[in-house]
Amino acid sequence: MPKQVCVIGLGRFGAKLASALFQRQHEVLAIDQDEQKVQAMLGRVTYAVEANATNETALRDLGVADMDVAVVALGSQIQSSIITTMLLKSMALPYVIARATDAQHAEILHRVGADKVVFPEEEAAERAASLDLSPNSVEFMNITDDTGVHKLRPPERMRGRTLRDAGLSADSNQRISVMVLRRGHEFILNPPDDEIIGDGDVLVIVGSHEAVERTFTR
Repeated sequence: MPKQVCVIGLGRFGAKLASALFQRQHEVLAIDQDEQKVQAMLGRVTYAVEANATNETALRDLGVADMDVAVVALGSQIQSSIITTMLLKSMALPYVIARATDAQHAEILHRVGADKVVFPEEEAAERAASLDLSPNSVEFMNITDDTGVHKLRPPERMRGRTLRDAGLSADSNQRISVMVLRRGHEFILNPPDDEIIGDGDVLVIVGSHEAVERTFTR
């Protein structure tokens, strides 16, 4: 069932997540104080707004209190992420996911009410490092009911092609987005669309289980 999701912070992780959720037919409100980042999201989400998420009045005026899920993806803006998370929970938002930079940050986010705290890059890298993956074996970390983080090896037909040519670029119509490419002991975070997929590579992707299955098994 489609949900109303607010993504606060439009860095690489937040922007990719917001776009992937929108492509999965969720209603997505994307918020950032950077005008350029907001402009870049126009057409990729339901609403993209320039606003200060540490301002409760601004959040309420945008209707954030009535949404189903909020993702605080402010990354290194530790103080802002803590204040924003606290405000969202004080507004009785049902489910708040917050991005942490380290264990101490995560502990504080939990204490101010975050329902789930994530370390996107680290968790994605750990998933990519695990063994015994196959094109049809997908590990799933829920973000909403049907969307999350998946890990898998690309099929042979994708190898030797760029992410763009394989239909895995951020602007493709596959409704999935590559967060990490693991190559041996190297982890490429937010790989560029012209990155070539090699033998033995592992991809960590934001998207729905359905979209991943369709893209990687067709």
